[in-house]
Formats: sequence, structure tokens, C-alpha cells
Amino acid sequence: MLNCYRQLLEKMPAVLATVMQVQGSVPREVGAKMIITETEIFGTIGGGAGEAKVIQKARKVLQTGEKQWVEIDLTGALQRDTQGICGGIMRVWLERWESDRYLALTQQILTQLESGQSVSIVTPFAPHQSPYLSEDCLDEAFIEIIEPSPTLLIVGAGHCGIQLAKVADLIGFQVIVQDDRSEWANANLYPNAEVFNCPIADAVAQLATHTELYAALVTRGYQYDLAALQALLDRTLPCRYLGMIGSEKRVKQVFRAIEKAGISPEKLRSIYAPIGLDIGALTPEEIAVSISAELILVRRGGTGRSLSQSLRMIN
Repeated sequence: MLNCYRQLLEKMPAVLATVMQVQGSVPREVGAKMIITETEIFGTIGGGAGEAKVIQKARKVLQTGEKQWVEIDLTGALQRDTQGICGGIMRVWLERWESDRYLALTQQILTQLESGQSVSIVTPFAPHQSPYLSEDCLDEAFIEIIEPSPTLLIVGAGHCGIQLAKVADLIGFQVIVQDDRSEWANANLYPNAEVFNCPIADAVAQLATHTELYAALVTRGYQYDLAALQALLDRTLPCRYLGMIGSEKRVKQVFRAIEKAGISPEKLRSIYAPIGLDIGALTPEEIAVSISAELILVRRGGTGRSLSQSLRMIN
């Protein structure tokens, strides 16, 4: 969502398409967004014929400025003009964002999200009313609470860290990299991340108010794991995810040392170590995918099983 509003700030004038109502089985959730300009599309509300319909309508809204609803019928009913066979119906709101008022609103939204704060946006349906920030609303409107994007702190800027930063950025994490070696941790190697060359304790202190902090320890040595674990496990706000790379032998060795430092066994059990899902990953790129899959699992929920497993059991 953070990237969506960043793109919106750059692309205006543009139409913001927002899924506001769903019924039955549909490809995207309420709040999903897509940005449409004269020449570009950013994001998706599900693809296919339904999305094509929204794009076509949005280009007209871009010209006229008249807000409108678009219904996407995915029921597959023969007697209706359907755009798919998922089984449900989506209603999408189209609104042109272009004036100074919309520009200021977008900047407000970004400021709050980038500082780790949630934001409540009210989108009135009346023709001459614009969206605004508020927790209260007396109008006929869509009220949306947008949470800040989760932050992934990568501790260690080696080969795995470089690839993990790329994948984590793709799946919607704000990425921060900590390493004392500026030749490894720098903007050239991490163009989509914020880089901390300070000690790990100082980096963690700067993230003290982040409620959605994920941390991946991919360090170059045992002592760096210990320092990172002590700083992260002592946070007032627990990490949503804390994973550590390494063999089972290395993990057990680190756990014994950290337990001697006074960290409770309960906190140690919250650590994902060895890090990642078991997909047979060997290369830094594959390891990054394995870790990122586990990040999604923790963030979204799921089983980690193959989606085809139930069908294979039937057959």
C-alpha cells in the first residue's frame, strides 16, 4: 500500500481504482487498489476481463472527472455479462486524483505510513466531496484503515542479504539493512533499502516504535548473531518474526550462549532457526526465496503445504 501511494504521488493525474465491496469468491480483497493513467497501470485488482473493464472505465473517468462504480461479475452466469468464473462479484470505485487537495492528502498518507503509523481514510461517494483523513465519518462513504507496511530488518549485508532485500521489497516489505561494513552495506548494493552502518543495538533502538518489525539474521559470524538476538529479544514490542540463518549445530550453539545471558527459554522458542522453509534451497537467491516464503507464511497465515496436495490425494 505504501508503494501504491508513492506511485500515485508521482503519476497524478491518475484514477485510483479501489475494491470496496465483494461477495463470494473473488481474486482480490476489499481495499485492493490499482492506479490508471493515460499510458500506465500500477497494481492489480485481479486481472482478466474484469480488470480490463475497470481500466476502460477509468480512462473515461480520467477525462471527465466523474466518479463511478464498476461492477465485476465473476459468477459465470450464462444470462449475464460476466467477466470470469471465480464465483463472486466485486464493486470497484473509480476516482480521479489530480488537484492540490489530492496531492496534499497523498503526502499526508505517506508521511504517516512511512513513520510506522496507521492512517484512516474516508472516501465519500458524493460527487463534489473529496477523500480526507479522519476516524469519524457522517457521510455515505468508504472508511479504510491502512496499516503501515511491515519492516524487514536484515542483519548482515552479505550475499544472502543482497538477494533477500530484493525479494522482500517485491513482496511489500520496507527493507532496512544493518551491517558495520560500508563496503557491503551501501546504497549501490541495496538501492531499495535504508542502510544502517551503526551497531545493531543502535539500529534496533531507532526501530523501537515499529509494531510490524520482522528481522532476519544472515550475519557473517556467531558473535554478530548473539549481539543481534540480545538487542531484538529485549525490545519492548516483540518482533513479529525473528529468524536466524545457520546449521542446526550453529543455532544450538548460539541458543546456549544467549540463554546464559539471561534470555528466557520462552523467548528463544519464538525464534525461527534455522531460518526459512524447507524447499531444498542452496544458492543465495534460493535461500532468499525460502526466507521470504516464511515471512509471507507468518504475515498472512497458511500451512506451507503444496496447494496441489489435496487434489493429488483425491486422485
